[in-house]
Amino acid sequence: MPGYRTGGRRGGLVGVIGSLLLLAGCATHHNAPENAALPGEQSFQVERNVQFSPDNWPQRLFADLYLPENGASGHRHPVVLMVHGGGWQRRSREDMAWIAEEVASRGFAVLNIDYRFAPEYTFPAQLHDLQLARQWLNEHADKYRLDRKQVSGFGFSSGAHLIALLALVASSDSELNQPYGGPESRLHAVVAGGLPSDLMAFGSSKLIRQFLGGEQQAMPDTYRSASPISHVTANAPPFFLFHGAVDMLVPFSQAERFRDALASHQVYSELYEMHLRGHVTSFLTAGDAVDEAIAFLDRKKSN
Repeated sequence: MPGYRTGGRRGGLVGVIGSLLLLAGCATHHNAPENAALPGEQSFQVERNVQFSPDNWPQRLFADLYLPENGASGHRHPVVLMVHGGGWQRRSREDMAWIAEEVASRGFAVLNIDYRFAPEYTFPAQLHDLQLARQWLNEHADKYRLDRKQVSGFGFSSGAHLIALLALVASSDSELNQPYGGPESRLHAVVAGGLPSDLMAFGSSKLIRQFLGGEQQAMPDTYRSASPISHVTANAPPFFLFHGAVDMLVPFSQAERFRDALASHQVYSELYEMHLRGHVTSFLTAGDAVDEAIAFLDRKKSN
């Protein structure tokens, strides 16, 4: 699932698709704020292939670290932890590189990570990888002038699942905080695209069965525990959700139900409904959604 932005640096067929969707009326922004301006553009630099896993970790894990070049002396950068999709078992952080560039150009540091794949590694291995990346940000905050208290998350598809789970587990008393999570793993805000929020709703599909290590009937507690919607509390961070309205892989109802679960606990959220888009096309034509997401992150960073 390569990453492209329509109407900008990326073109070709994706640009044509984006133009057609624009003519059809591309999105509805539910709970949209009155003022959603993007912050100004900045230059940034990228440190490639940063190893964030310790040497004794089951697999060496790497990330690309994007750092804004501007900023007054003593200024610390707000951070976005970024996680790619791929059904928990394929793809790489390269898919999210275009989004990382967009976010970094608006004044955020970005850690765009890889993680271990199923079926070789089953849940909660992937969550542990994200918790490790979050710890790495805390440990290296002084070196890179990062703001430990302003770390948000951004993911798509299975990456959205993992970043949402990280945020919600850290803001609750879940046993999944052990041994690598906890309050120091909290996220300030979350952007989640194409989010599979309730894994119980998918039965024992192949991807989820391989990710969790078995059939739902044999391990319902694991399916429930691995579902972000199961961990929503009043302490959850604010969420920006974007989702294809005709997504057949992860139905739009997954986003609606998750939004409603947040609302039931008085947690702020916005939902960017992308008309005529399925799962893949909602990513391929996500330029406007990314802009709205960045504006959301910018509004929340000072709260």
